Amino acid sequence: MLSKPATMLLGLIYERPLNAYEIIKRLNYMNVKWWFNIADSTVYSTLKTLEKKGYISGTTEKAGNMPDRTVYSLTDAGKEKFTDTLRASVLQFSYDTNIFSIAAFFLSTFAPHEQYELLEKRLEILQKYRAGIEKQVNPLWENEVSAVHAANVKRMIDLVDAEITGTKRLLDNCLKEEISNHKS
Repeated sequence: MLSKPATMLLGLIYERPLNAYEIIKRLNYMNVKWWFNIADSTVYSTLKTLEKKGYISGTTEKAGNMPDRTVYSLTDAGKEKFTDTLRASVLQFSYDTNIFSIAAFFLSTFAPHEQYELLEKRLEILQKYRAGIEKQVNPLWENEVSAVHAANVKRMIDLVDAEITGTKRLLDNCLKEEISNHKS
């Protein structure tokens, strides 16, 4: 599985070939810094790593009097690694919600029916995870642990509930898009 910065950069390049400066501008435009801060230096170092691994290839271009710039495109290996990482990111639960947030940005990589299937499976995973945590919470257990521990476990349930709500919202949007595509 790719790192979060690598997944984000491959997703942007998947949409269209970009140079490092365009990637940084795109991240700023998307307000990524408010939930997943990627430093400019991380963009450059991650691009170099992705290129070394053969996931992207860079082509040097000259634009007028500007310095040469390298525009990156995904290789077949990069596309495969990216889509595998997206699938894995959707089908797991992590308290690091950025993993799924990044994957959700690029769900349109998949056909609408696959988006729907992945999100349905995610919803099942989240509901099982919630049920597992909830089994722990009962009056006897709460008397045996500290109030802070009990509150933290309940906070964990709240986080899973938020993921369930967000996943349902994404599923609803998939259905709306599917319906509008059939009307066209």
